[in-house]
Amino acid sequence: MRQIHIPPCRSRLIRCLSFIVACLMVACGDRESEEAKKAEERKNLVETGELAAINTRSFVLPRFGRYWYEMRVIGILEHGAIVNVGDSIIQLDPTEVKRFIIERESSLETELANLEKLRVDHSNRINELTSNIKNETSSFNLKKIELESSRFETERLRRIKELEFQQAQITLRKEEKRLDLTKIIHENQLKIQEIKVQQVETEIRNAYAILPALTLRSPIAGVFQIARNWRTGTLVKVGDNIYTGNNLANVPELAWMKINTYINENDFLNIRLGQKVAVRLDALPEIVFDGEISYIGKLCHLRDNNKKSRQKVFDVEVRMLKSDLRLKPGMTVRCEYLND
Repeated sequence: MRQIHIPPCRSRLIRCLSFIVACLMVACGDRESEEAKKAEERKNLVETGELAAINTRSFVLPRFGRYWYEMRVIGILEHGAIVNVGDSIIQLDPTEVKRFIIERESSLETELANLEKLRVDHSNRINELTSNIKNETSSFNLKKIELESSRFETERLRRIKELEFQQAQITLRKEEKRLDLTKIIHENQLKIQEIKVQQVETEIRNAYAILPALTLRSPIAGVFQIARNWRTGTLVKVGDNIYTGNNLANVPELAWMKINTYINENDFLNIRLGQKVAVRLDALPEIVFDGEISYIGKLCHLRDNNKKSRQKVFDVEVRMLKSDLRLKPGMTVRCEYLND
């Protein structure tokens, strides 16, 4: 086989070209690696989340007046039942309220009787004082006549008649003042008694207004969820006594849903409000639901309370763009934040 002789200069040229080609291949490989890395960075972010209703009504036991801070549950709808607007969901025991009404109605009769008696007593007292004033007026007029008739009598007799006249005048004024003061006292007494009557009547009206409120009705359509009794840790049931301020149940509206999810702190700047999100239920992974970011939290926090995990995230809410009855509160989903 014939060997080809390559001059040394050409050999060095070939080696240089080979080195340059190798460098170019390495550079291309690095560029491809960087492009692959950037493509990986541009890849859509995926996080897990949980469905929740946008509109949820909680039924917290209110304070029914100033006398009832605890109510007994005597009826409650089945957990998970579908309810419509106006459906009764919880019935509270009206026994104590009805007993209070009976007691107050009896008290009202007593107060009304006291008011009527007070009016009669006042009328009698005014008539008595008026009669006294008439008598004193007659006595005053008599003493006045006697004083005028005594001008021809001795000085001693005129002095006596003058003193008797002054005494009659003082007595008359005293009776007139007593009448005026008695009228003021009677007026105040009547006002106090009328206020007592009004208070009892107001308590009765308020108690009657409470009776229909003891039947809790749902203002929205949704699914009925019984809350837990904080004292027993079990779901609220018939016979439980619930204190004011404790939650009895919740009714989430199923028409419109949202997703409570999060985003890693490293990816926080890669999402924005209004960004489209592809949502997949764990139960239906092949179906994609449309959503968009409606809220991004302002504070970064640990993903969970596990001290071993130091992953920090921002809270994110995703609003579903269409209503779908397959979406239920509490279901686990995967949110894929789509890039434009």
